[in-house]
Amino acid sequence: MSAPCIIALDAMGGDFGPEVVVPGAAISAVRHPGISFLMFGDEARINPQLEKHAALNGRVEVIHTAHVIGMDAKPSQAIRRGKGSSMWLAIEAVREGRAAVAVSAGNTGAFMALYRLLLKPLGNIERPAIAAIWPTVRAESIVLDVGANIGATSKQLCDFALMGAAMARVLFHLERPKVGLLNVGVEEIKGAEEVKEAHLWLKETEGLSIDYVGFVEGDDIGQGKVDVIVVEGFAGNIALKTAEGTARQIGTWVREAMMGSMISKIGAVLAQGGFRALKRKMDPRRVNGGTFLGHNGLAIKSHGGTDALGFASAVDLGYDMAAHGLVARLAADLAAFHGKLDADKNKADAASAAAPQSAAGGA
Repeated sequence: MSAPCIIALDAMGGDFGPEVVVPGAAISAVRHPGISFLMFGDEARINPQLEKHAALNGRVEVIHTAHVIGMDAKPSQAIRRGKGSSMWLAIEAVREGRAAVAVSAGNTGAFMALYRLLLKPLGNIERPAIAAIWPTVRAESIVLDVGANIGATSKQLCDFALMGAAMARVLFHLERPKVGLLNVGVEEIKGAEEVKEAHLWLKETEGLSIDYVGFVEGDDIGQGKVDVIVVEGFAGNIALKTAEGTARQIGTWVREAMMGSMISKIGAVLAQGGFRALKRKMDPRRVNGGTFLGHNGLAIKSHGGTDALGFASAVDLGYDMAAHGLVARLAADLAAFHGKLDADKNKADAASAAAPQSAAGGA
């Protein structure tokens, strides 16, 4: 039986609001009997949906609010005018300890802005990141950042690596996940200075719960060469959207090829089992949910246009990370890594200060 876990839902978020959020929650409730929900939004729309799903009986508390942050609202508007909205209240429930994780299919920029406003950073984290699950030929990988930031310093890239590794240990049950830093080549002389400096720091992670393998290139992501790919948010978001578009393009080509002639149509019938398996692997609903990492609380961003199955995947993701104590694990990893960096810096400073004295003594 799954462990008890309360999840806060922005019931009004996304393109469809309660009409997707409630049935999605019901699917996840069947999968995880220990789940219960706080649903924030318009009870006049939520309650009729709840009546359709017996799996949610006695497992939902509806907190009414008519205030909703629009899908086109700017992050600054969400901060100034978002108090009391369904999205704000869901994150606030995490801050107050009434829920383990907040899930929303609403405005990504607004959700991230409120995540940063309402939840404190972990340790000395400078910027949070959005982590996405990426299907590969081997299994699945985690890619971050995929859009929370434009650019990143070497320290921030190192923090992203630790965040992704902690998430991989929870989701993939790995003791030391393999981590790669996305670059334009695998040679150490290539790449921006921030990337090269992060590479040097990450090479010194021996003894921590991370197996840093060095630079990886874009074509390594889909091959599953590593468990975690670290990249700054601008390039990460472009890579994500490119992969999604390529998947749709391939799907279109396959359908056209299978319908091109009578022989190909017969072949399609004979191969329908394989095509069903391919469709399942390429189904974006299966890996729906971007994880906000770096602050003292969990938040999952569902795709705004997903259906109930996709929203359930986002809820499942939040449940898994809350049940395995992701935030506590990440806080410990960050403290260990930055403690090691500080210790190494102090040793280097001490050695540098002692060097002139030794030279003077020898003279």
